[in-house]
Amino acid sequence: MTILVTGATGRVGRHVVDQLVKRGTQVRVLTRAPSKASVPAGVEVAKGDLLDIDALRAAFAGVTTLFLLNAVTGDEFAQAIITLNIARESGVERVVYQSVFDADGAVNVPHFAVKSGAERMLASMGFSATILRPSYFIDNELMIKDVILGHGVYPMPIGSKGLAMVDGRDIAEVAAIELIRRERAPEKLPVDTINLVGPDTLTGPQVAKIWSDILGRPIAYGGDDPSGFEKNMATFMPKWTAYEMRLMAERYVTDGMIPEAGDVERLTKILGRPLHTYRDFVAQIARAA
Repeated sequence: MTILVTGATGRVGRHVVDQLVKRGTQVRVLTRAPSKASVPAGVEVAKGDLLDIDALRAAFAGVTTLFLLNAVTGDEFAQAIITLNIARESGVERVVYQSVFDADGAVNVPHFAVKSGAERMLASMGFSATILRPSYFIDNELMIKDVILGHGVYPMPIGSKGLAMVDGRDIAEVAAIELIRRERAPEKLPVDTINLVGPDTLTGPQVAKIWSDILGRPIAYGGDDPSGFEKNMATFMPKWTAYEMRLMAERYVTDGMIPEAGDVERLTKILGRPLHTYRDFVAQIARAA
């Protein structure tokens, strides 16, 4: 009984692998560079990627359950469709899929629309699936901490509606719990969707205040300027990616990422512990600075 984990070397996937191993599960990971994959002892490593048909077929041999996480790339939808087709071809119908919060609402944001399409595929093709919909990742802040610490500005245009920022460790642990639940179920389980959120819904000014409180000096919120954000992103990433980030930021400003009633309580029950907080994450960064 083997669980195949894709995206296993990324910021969520590596925690998923750790959580599965901790729970005594047989794990196989798919990676382009096995020699660089740092995985726990006992984890099988398969070489390949989600567009390599032969490698996918080989990776699915003996697999019973799939964790599907694919990166935000220009061919993300092709990766998801092909992987799910090969999974079904291989007799694998138990899946945990990492989607995104409000995937079917923010349809103008490419990587949201892609995930909405994959969700529909899971449902229409009869998979036994848990769909995880994480909100804004707390550890996105690692990419901007130097700006915050060095210039006294929180630069992400996250708006004033509020984002329920989620810790990647919480995402991964819920994923592992759901993978094992699906794997061990004696019969096919219905599709289930779980919003993955943090315990606090925070606005741009509130986030800046948290940084100010912890650092002991003023940190200003940079304001709601997705176009300026796009220009900054385009200096170090492809322009299409920067534009996609702008579209996502516009959604933050107009809609936020606000939990539904009961989301936090449901996650707390699944995990059997409180969710990680944004304030604690910022405190960790401050201590390491």
